[in-house]
Amino acid sequence: MCGIIGAVGTRDVVPILLDGLRGLEYRGYDSAGLAVIDSTQRPVRERTRGKVTSLVEKLNARPLCGTTGIAHTRWATHGAPSERNAHPHVCGAKVAIAHNGIIENYETLRRELLATGAMLESETDSEVIAHLIAREIDADRSLLDSVAQACHRLEGAFAIEVASPKVPDALIVVRVGSPLVVGIGDGEAFVASALDALLDLTDQFVVLEEGDIAEVRCDGLRIFSLASPKREIKREVLKVEGKRHLKDKGEFDTFMHKEIHEQPEAAVRALESRISGTRVLQPVFGVAAERVLSRVRSVHIVAAGSSYHCGLIAKYWIEDVAGLPCQVEVASEFRYRKAVVLPGSLFVAISQSGETADTLAALRISRRLGFVASLAICNVPTSTLVRESNMTYLMQAGPEFSVASTKAISCSLVGLLLLTLLLGRSRGHSPDAEAEVVEALHSLDDDIREALALEPQIETLAAQLIHRNHALFLGRGPQYPVALEAALKLKEISYIHAEGYPAGELKHGPLALIDESMPVIVIAPKDDLIEKLASNVREVEARGGELIVFAGQDTSFAARSDMHVLPMPRVHELLAPIIYNVPLQLLAYHVARCKGTDIDQPRNLAKAVTVE
Repeated sequence: MCGIIGAVGTRDVVPILLDGLRGLEYRGYDSAGLAVIDSTQRPVRERTRGKVTSLVEKLNARPLCGTTGIAHTRWATHGAPSERNAHPHVCGAKVAIAHNGIIENYETLRRELLATGAMLESETDSEVIAHLIAREIDADRSLLDSVAQACHRLEGAFAIEVASPKVPDALIVVRVGSPLVVGIGDGEAFVASALDALLDLTDQFVVLEEGDIAEVRCDGLRIFSLASPKREIKREVLKVEGKRHLKDKGEFDTFMHKEIHEQPEAAVRALESRISGTRVLQPVFGVAAERVLSRVRSVHIVAAGSSYHCGLIAKYWIEDVAGLPCQVEVASEFRYRKAVVLPGSLFVAISQSGETADTLAALRISRRLGFVASLAICNVPTSTLVRESNMTYLMQAGPEFSVASTKAISCSLVGLLLLTLLLGRSRGHSPDAEAEVVEALHSLDDDIREALALEPQIETLAAQLIHRNHALFLGRGPQYPVALEAALKLKEISYIHAEGYPAGELKHGPLALIDESMPVIVIAPKDDLIEKLASNVREVEARGGELIVFAGQDTSFAARSDMHVLPMPRVHELLAPIIYNVPLQLLAYHVARCKGTDIDQPRNLAKAVTVE
């Protein structure tokens, strides 16, 4: 969930480290810092609570300079956001470290270190790593061996970068459960937790695998197995073209607003070369897809957050259209229970970043549970999830800098709908039914634009919600997960408590909450459940609740003083969850904007959840 940057070369690396930190700001963080080995062969550092701009101000007042350095943006897990808890952590003049992940046995290690006289300055789990390495250095081990021995004591997930005067022209880096990539430049080398942070520096990359420990020098890279540090490993050098995506908001005031409006173009990319005039093209999920999908008899989807809601929508599609049973689970639950896998089950993992810790763990567990194959639905082609899955659907959403996901949701749903249609085809379903949906997909971008055109009305409504403390979102059928997602968005960025509920459950509890202070947002496309939903709306009306209805064409909802009706475009029933989700994103955005919250980086949240 944090960001790691490192560099070693012949020039001052401080500007490189700062630029790298800026490139990782979208991931979310609460403090930042860097450390370099200076001309006196000592690790010197600067840290700050808050944004990278604050770190820059401190460095302007007290410049640092060095040709080997590490930097970090922290999202607090152990210890409050503060300067003393910020990375890098040091142990005297011996070593500086930055760490992503969680050390689960840190309390035991901390007590052990304190008992031997160690002076621990922070409340973090990470600081113990620096002291463990320093202890091994004192035992006259090489820096590589010192790091390896220290890591053998650690339990949990971690990506670590280490700088030390013991080897002032090298970095030691380790990957166990948290992503790390090495960039190879001309007479210099770089390390980062995300490849895109290095795209302006080089096009040559080595993605470290689980259990790798590497010595990174400006003139070369050596990789070893953490389990056996004497055994050198060769990893493929990847050539990745392009420049780092510029963090340019354009005409918009936030990245979230921009990314909401980028969804029509993202939808076009998500479908490009994947559908013809009337059919889904078979290689959408790779060359093995036709053979694998013909064997599928059930589907098991695992994801977290917004991706989980996408999976819930897909469950309706897969069971209705393809006629196959489908289970959907939160990844953090799947990994800690004894799952029963149905025969012929396909494992589907959804993650925008492809580095979500719980989802990755679930994928690895799935390998020994008898699934037919695994499919990753992801936005990052170089991610761990993509590399470790049998089949892949790349969303093509483009970069998302806002912590709250928007266009990746639409693109995930496109991929899941294409999967549904191919599963239906493998079951011998009518080509005409597939053609009808594909024809609707050809106009998906126009449908999203029509939904975006509701923004002026949504902005007006949002101003009326900023003093509310709670909100209820209602939907039926595949719109119920849309209600869950809409409630999550409002919570994430406006900090208003919100719940999504299946409308048919109103009388089983939530109706007790309804009064004139409770806004109820209803997702109401024209479908087979519309009359049932209309009855639920009348139940809210009778209790004096304020209603906001996103209503499909030819529905009976009429605007009045206690009911605001927003007319949605006429869309194919299967596409409705994609389309209706868009104006609900705008509603959350405008409520948050009126409240003045930090929309792109909401408090306590991070973009890529790479720890449990």
